[in-house]
Amino acid sequence: LKQFLLYRTYHGSAMSPTVQQASIAAWNDETHVIANRDMYREKFAQVTPILARELDVALPDAGFYLWADVSRVAPGVDDLSFARSLLAQYNVSVLPGSLLAREAHGVNPGAGRIRLALVCDLAAAVEAAHRIADHARSMRSQVALTPPPTVLSAS
Repeated sequence: LKQFLLYRTYHGSAMSPTVQQASIAAWNDETHVIANRDMYREKFAQVTPILARELDVALPDAGFYLWADVSRVAPGVDDLSFARSLLAQYNVSVLPGSLLAREAHGVNPGAGRIRLALVCDLAAAVEAAHRIADHARSMRSQVALTPPPTVLSAS
């Protein structure tokens, strides 16, 4: 019994035959997997071009995240400020990339990027993409409309 308890500590509890049969059925069903992949392909196909008009973003090789570079949106804008203002002004939440990595050798690989999870339905993903693009455009135009500071001379 002692060896069995040690085994269970690392491998979880035993499942009843009914749960085992249900698990087998679920793991053997690929129909939902194929449908889910198709759904993500469609989201990526519609969302990426909308974002690409304003941000540096490309289709990932795999996954359901898009990574967009916001470091060149406007001077002084970083991933944190972009994400905060996007949520406050457009009610869209994204994850600042700098929060997903640690600095190593003076570099945080996520800094300047936002992560977008395309887990919502297609219509919501497209609407969010338009809002994100509008936000980037708005931040850019605010910088363009801001007059340069007045230079004071002490002479």
